[in-house]
Amino acid sequence: MRTTVTLDPDVEALLRKAVRERGEPFKQVLNAAIRSGLTETRRRAGRPFKQPTFDMGKPLVDLTKALALAADLEDAEILARMKRRRARS
Repeated sequence: MRTTVTLDPDVEALLRKAVRERGEPFKQVLNAAIRSGLTETRRRAGRPFKQPTFDMGKPLVDLTKALALAADLEDAEILARMKRRRARS
């Protein structure tokens, strides 16, 4: 199949370098690179993603009321700002 593809300059440079190193035609190097990239992507897609986890120890606050705690902290900060503004006036 023939098609026109616009390559980014860095990709073209990598392909040209591979052509020089391997001594293979540009078309062959390009097809191998695309094939390798698509095969690797497919292989990775088959593996489930696993997020690493770490034990952070016992919580210092009751996390069942985390939103209430965040709201209380935000209220305290707003009050502190208001007091600082009044002190400047």
